Amino acid sequence: MRVLVVPEDSRKDKFILKPLFKELFRSIGKPKTRIKVCENPILGSVDEVLKSSRIKQIIARYPMIGMFIICVDRDGKIGRRRRLSQIESEFGDSQVILAENAWEEIETWVLAGLELPTEWRWTEVRAEVQVKERYFDPLAVQREVSDFPGGGRKSLGEEAARRITAIRQKCPEDFDHLARRLQDAVHTA
Repeated sequence: MRVLVVPEDSRKDKFILKPLFKELFRSIGKPKTRIKVCENPILGSVDEVLKSSRIKQIIARYPMIGMFIICVDRDGKIGRRRRLSQIESEFGDSQVILAENAWEEIETWVLAGLELPTEWRWTEVRAEVQVKERYFDPLAVQREVSDFPGGGRKSLGEEAARRITAIRQKCPEDFDHLARRLQDAVHTA
């Protein structure tokens, strides 16, 4: 199966999403799934990803793809999940499209799979809207990977992916919710 992950901005998000989804598909019994992150076009913002016309363009550009996974940040916007559900419904009959918003940013999923500094409380990390600036970037500096690809996202994303179960446990409303829906989708297909 071929899967295209559609992020709001692939320039950094690809370093997180590709290893996480590769490991997630392996963990649900589909290790041969080919994961690609959409880099053409680079959408650049949540607003672009949420436009049906942009999703139609992506589907037309990638006819060989069997499943599309849309991943955006929630950014504190409670209604974002509703819009993602609308997109899934709009394309659901013709394409397998699953969409999820990370709570609050996809960097949270990486943090969920890492050993964090002892002074950080997971409940505070999880509740932070600006998790990138407040937690992820400082951790990348502390781990001396901030100059690596994606501002440390490549090395930290790969490390976190090895603890996919921890991510699912710590992120039940978003990552685990998506994981369960993916599992249902691949086993019914």
